[in-house]
Amino acid sequence: MHRDTSSRGDLQLYLTGEHDCSYIEGRQARTLFVDPLARVDGERAQWLQQIGFRRSGQHFYRPACRGCQRCVPIRIPVAEFQPNRSQRRNLRRNAEDVRLVVRSAELEIEHYQLYERYLNQRHGDGDMAEDVSIETYARFLLAPWGGETRFIELRGNDGTLLGVAVTDLFSDGLSAVYTFFDPEQGRRALGTYAVLGQIREAQRMNLGYLYLGYWIGESQKMRYKENFRPLEAWNGHGWERFERGKTIPY
Repeated sequence: MHRDTSSRGDLQLYLTGEHDCSYIEGRQARTLFVDPLARVDGERAQWLQQIGFRRSGQHFYRPACRGCQRCVPIRIPVAEFQPNRSQRRNLRRNAEDVRLVVRSAELEIEHYQLYERYLNQRHGDGDMAEDVSIETYARFLLAPWGGETRFIELRGNDGTLLGVAVTDLFSDGLSAVYTFFDPEQGRRALGTYAVLGQIREAQRMNLGYLYLGYWIGESQKMRYKENFRPLEAWNGHGWERFERGKTIPY
């Protein structure tokens, strides 16, 4: 990792060397990190998010790949959101027997056990499944970062934990950090239901946006995000409406 001369304000950035891309086979990736020793409070974290950075644990990063701009930061303006037919079916399927419970982010064995099962069954061949220890889980989703994180639980009427949507809170919106759910509940499409729940929570709080992270058109596991409309995309200078089939120069 070497120092990047293009610091943002007084935040120094560091660029990694090339490594295998996690999303597009055969491609090399590089990542731009904010100095992990820098003080990042909630206001700075929001600013970083507004210019395309994401958070993982205590680290703020964004892709900076040579000759590739496929990772496009996207967000939903929640006041304008209208569920499509499939999303309306999802709401009808789950609304009667899946409750959404908003909680502060705390270490709960119940959450960790579901996270471990989700990774092992849904992403067993991925990098994250190589270390599913409770320590790694805590560093990823519970590390202090200068702002507030909430866990939106998906619970059955009998109290069974079905999923958790880890969500950061900012003054302009919510940020979907990571979602994990019961891998045996595939027919419920709980990942979609979690996003719909985050949209509803942002609307309830009178916030402007739900930040969804990166859309990658060539990645099957990232393409689902384009089903939530309308979308806005960060183009490197500002946010613009992201219509289907549109190319965003980033």
